[in-house]
Amino acid sequence: DKDIIRDTILDFIEKGIQLVLVAGGMSVDPDDVSRVAINDAGATDLAYGSPVLPGAMFLYARIKDVPIMGLPACVLYYRATVFDLMLPRVLAGERITRRDLAEMAHGGLCLNCEKCHYPICPFGK
Repeated sequence: DKDIIRDTILDFIEKGIQLVLVAGGMSVDPDDVSRVAINDAGATDLAYGSPVLPGAMFLYARIKDVPIMGLPACVLYYRATVFDLMLPRVLAGERITRRDLAEMAHGGLCLNCEKCHYPICPFGK
């Protein structure tokens, strides 16, 4: 329910949380309402979609200067995703822009190697 998601995000922010992760509900399916809830909560700097696989349905926004990361379902199933590329940058205090996301196209394809060596591989480089 988008109202519950919106209210929960705002409640956490009022309590002083420094980062909000919203998992699932990021696709274009009408039942996926997380993106709408984040926007309804007052999101600014909203950037939706990334040229990274896995993780094309990633969302980044800010609400009252708190970073919001909307995580596509792939973060549950793959060893390395857009989340692994973005989390260190967000924790370092970077304000992610649409341009930042677009620039991730170079190196944005995880090859799903049989034996994963991430982060010692071309993914995200």
